[in-house]
Amino acid sequence: MLLQWGAMASPEKRRALRSQGALNATPQNVTAALFEESPEFFDAEDRLQVCYEMLRAPAQGEMTVAEACRAFGVSRQTFYVLRRAFEARGLAGLAVGKRGRKGPLKASVEVVEFVRREKAANPALSGAQLAEQISEHFGVSLHRRTVERLLVPKSGPQARPARRP
Repeated sequence: MLLQWGAMASPEKRRALRSQGALNATPQNVTAALFEESPEFFDAEDRLQVCYEMLRAPAQGEMTVAEACRAFGVSRQTFYVLRRAFEARGLAGLAVGKRGRKGPLKASVEVVEFVRREKAANPALSGAQLAEQISEHFGVSLHRRTVERLLVPKSGPQARPARRP
């Protein structure tokens, strides 16, 4: 029997889950018995709860990994990716977040301040010239384009030249 997922989350909860990036995009694929037997507690639209229960069941010997993947509507690869994330970071590892790097790895606060100070003192300096100075002062190699991005303010809309019609 497929789960009647439409009646699970209240509109308020669904909005909250969506705004937090925790709304399960495929709740109809969750066929695990817990979610069918106790819909007042187990919510197939709550991605974090679905992922946690999917990892918990095989860990407790309640089902095999293959059975869990079928019951929770995910591939084995997804199961193992989520398990590694959970083992490394706990529940936070199951939360959806920005993938990849979270920012420049080599551009410390000191490097950013240096770049902005040097550019303010000499606006004619290019990104390549600033990258060379960073290498000399900090022993860090940055691409010229990375240096140029450090000069762009992070808040507010970016000023872009008008497009021609």
